[in-house]
Amino acid sequence: MFVLLALVFAVGFVVFGVGSGSTGISSALQNAFNFGGSNGPSLSSLQHKAAKSPQDATAWRDLATAYEEKHRTSDAITALVHYTKLRPKDQPALQELASQYTTLAGDYSSQAQLVEATAQSADPFSTIAPPGTTPLGKAFASTTELQDPIAAAVSQQSTTQATTLFEKLNAAAQKAEDAYKKLAKLAPNDASNQIQLGQAAQAASDTKTAVAAYRRFLKLAPGDPLAPQVRAQLKQLAPAKK
Repeated sequence: MFVLLALVFAVGFVVFGVGSGSTGISSALQNAFNFGGSNGPSLSSLQHKAAKSPQDATAWRDLATAYEEKHRTSDAITALVHYTKLRPKDQPALQELASQYTTLAGDYSSQAQLVEATAQSADPFSTIAPPGTTPLGKAFASTTELQDPIAAAVSQQSTTQATTLFEKLNAAAQKAEDAYKKLAKLAPNDASNQIQLGQAAQAASDTKTAVAAYRRFLKLAPGDPLAPQVRAQLKQLAPAKK
């Protein structure tokens, strides 16, 4: 389960080596994290301004930028969500919001790996224990005398933490997908929006949306350097019927 946590999110965003190609993906992602210099109003003053003027889009945009500079991802997301409700057609802001959700999901994935490492260090035998489906494995699982009570407690706690992290990771991945859907709707002929939507949907286990986005990408940019990798992904996600 812990390994799944780490992989569910990573597959969609690593397989293409995002940053290469002619779709403008690299520059789009760089712009999403190009927050400018650190000079300017203090965070507390920006928080006060946004709270005092909830309909002031600029105040919320500035607050989001300040949170991003301090790597306060969840707070940045909250500010960007508020801003994009006020400015729903601001494509750079939506790109930034999607990137922040992606960052958040990555954080949860990293935390899951730490949970796995903690569980394994508490019970090293778990990595070499016989499979639970075998007679020996069933006997081991049902015999409390063979289990270290401390390791068992840590394992139970780790399982609970992993479940929570999986739920949070999945929610963040779905939110990233939602933001890319909005981008794709605003600019349906932008190939970079389509491939990023495909990646986000794949990370969120939304195969139908991923396939549609990848196919749209290939239609818009059949000669793009990433096209062969997209076609390979499509073969895995939607294998041809024999």
